[in-house]
Amino acid sequence: MRSFWLCFFPMFVAVDAVGVLPLFLHLTAGLDHVKTRRVIVQSVATATVVALVFLIIGRYILEFLGVTVADFMVAGGALLFVLSLTDLIFEKRSIFQGNHEALGAVPLGVPLIVGPAVITTIFILVGEHGLVPTVAATIVNIAIAGVVFWLAVPLHRVLGSSGTRTISKLASLLLAAIGVMMVRKGIEIIISAHRVQM
Repeated sequence: MRSFWLCFFPMFVAVDAVGVLPLFLHLTAGLDHVKTRRVIVQSVATATVVALVFLIIGRYILEFLGVTVADFMVAGGALLFVLSLTDLIFEKRSIFQGNHEALGAVPLGVPLIVGPAVITTIFILVGEHGLVPTVAATIVNIAIAGVVFWLAVPLHRVLGSSGTRTISKLASLLLAAIGVMMVRKGIEIIISAHRVQM
């Protein structure tokens, strides 16, 4: 159970469902309830499939490339830090052009729900805590994103534009701290392994 929660919180921050909420409202503006619900289901299904593919084959890709978990922790932590820093400095903007039929898959499912931060977090969590807790935490967090989208209008009314932006920025700050922690842990593992070899 402890492993699940250790996976859940980094994944919750990486998915950042509340931060994606304003974009969801913007992208689905003008759609009726039936079409909006269809977009939500499509986005959750797409995000789940993509995340599970990376969960299942991710470690084999790392092994094939000769990349250790420590290597990926350093690189992944640095990437998470850069992504979160970009999020803190710049506003998220949608560049999506197209019809609602593809909206759930792209850009909502990928890359807004499952993007670089989530994929990086998946690789690192599998290495640190194993497959089962990571799978459970990932599926639960994608489901939470679906619920947030389902309750988008009342949530946005309660939080307001400034509230959703504030929560998103706080999540990005936390993700930056997690990125730094991952780099630190990766360096510690590399130094430890080097000392053992000596």
